[in-house]
Amino acid sequence: MFGQNASPSMSSRWVVRVAKVCCMKVTAPEAPVRGRGARAAVFAQLDGAGRSEQVAQRLTDAILLGVLQAGEKLPSEAEMARRFGVAVVTAREGLSAIRDAGLVETRRGREGGSFVLASHRTPEVILRARLHGLSQVEIADVGAYFGAVTAGSVERAAELASDDEAQRLAAWLAGADFISEHNAGRNQGGFFLELAVISQSPRLVREQIRLQAEFGQLLWLGMSDAAVRDRVAVLNRRVVDAVASRDGQTARTLVRTEVGELAGWLLAAKEHIELRRPRP
Repeated sequence: MFGQNASPSMSSRWVVRVAKVCCMKVTAPEAPVRGRGARAAVFAQLDGAGRSEQVAQRLTDAILLGVLQAGEKLPSEAEMARRFGVAVVTAREGLSAIRDAGLVETRRGREGGSFVLASHRTPEVILRARLHGLSQVEIADVGAYFGAVTAGSVERAAELASDDEAQRLAAWLAGADFISEHNAGRNQGGFFLELAVISQSPRLVREQIRLQAEFGQLLWLGMSDAAVRDRVAVLNRRVVDAVASRDGQTARTLVRTEVGELAGWLLAAKEHIELRRPRP
């Protein structure tokens, strides 16, 4: 199973289920890569024109994933610009953005430079860091695409789910924690993935996994809001009822409403951050 507070045996059963649907060999999960390859990827040249937002996003992801660790000194602005293939002013602006987000600090003097701060990962720091590199149009597009893929999964799940699968889905949801901020986002991702597995479509499962890896952490930020958690939890129960009733259209509408709720929260948060940003 995915999310909840699953035991090792429960987690193993969930991995086997997903692997069978995806027709993939089951292997033990690898530890996060923090070696030279990961570091090289962080500073690889950016695609296209290379905006300061891209620089900030690349560095933010590396810090939050632990590739760049607390206390580590970043390359100079000139060296960073060379590696990213951007102008020095672009690298400077990207660095300034993550400094404003509280992820690095710049020290003066002979031993100075920009250093990664020990992150307490407060919601405000993560929010500012993750949202800085995305425009409101991009956030809306992520929500639209995520909603379309997940809605397709749940509609097919409602068409194909056996009585046993519908009962297991209901039991899974009943055991999942959507009250605590810590578990709610993870369990929402788990719920969407359960729906994809029930859809019996390897492509939908793989795409759900890919989307959650790329955008899940961002979307689940909305679950830090207790009011959003409550509304989404109610919608989840209605989705389960719709799947059990073989009502694919209702299930599809409910899932799109859920994703719209999370994307809407992000858009409001983005607007709030932009309003608070100091003007040059």
